Amino acid sequence: MNISDKNITTLLESRNEQALKLLSEKYGGLCSSISYNVLGNRSDSEEVTNDTYMKVWNTIPPEKPRSLCAYVAKIVRNLSLDKLRYNNRSKRCGETDALLSELEECIPATDNTEKSAENNELKSVLNAFLAQLDERTRKIFVLRYFACYSIADISERLAITETNTTSILSRTRNKLRKYLSDKEVYIQKGENHE
Repeated sequence: MNISDKNITTLLESRNEQALKLLSEKYGGLCSSISYNVLGNRSDSEEVTNDTYMKVWNTIPPEKPRSLCAYVAKIVRNLSLDKLRYNNRSKRCGETDALLSELEECIPATDNTEKSAENNELKSVLNAFLAQLDERTRKIFVLRYFACYSIADISERLAITETNTTSILSRTRNKLRKYLSDKEVYIQKGENHE
């Protein structure tokens, strides 16, 4: 069956779900190939391919691409790159729970904060704290708690031992705890003030 791009586009514009089936038949191989070449993972490739169909469905109309093939290829490529970035970030931030537990005695979790004014105050105090640290300590702290780097990655990046990195982070958390106390920024964990 020879399916024309014009027919698929017309079905998409009229919100006919048959368009998704035809889109899959005509461009499924292209989508799978592009996404697999970017991601190298069948499961992620299938997910991105399905997301591509939905993105085409949600964007036509109002979009009216001159070349449906190029339009689909661009969407699958962009979604694949987004997924690749997400996967890489997830791997790098896989220790998020551990990071949060390291800081929980110093900084409240965002879902426990009550007012944006308190958040802004905390941001200001935290920025002031970071500004008074030496450059290496600040880098280590920021790489660990804001960029989610592992201890090993930080150590390699800064050419120091993992033991040294861990020690610097521990001392810096203690300094932060004292700094917040001195600035009278008190942490009330788990309390609701309604």
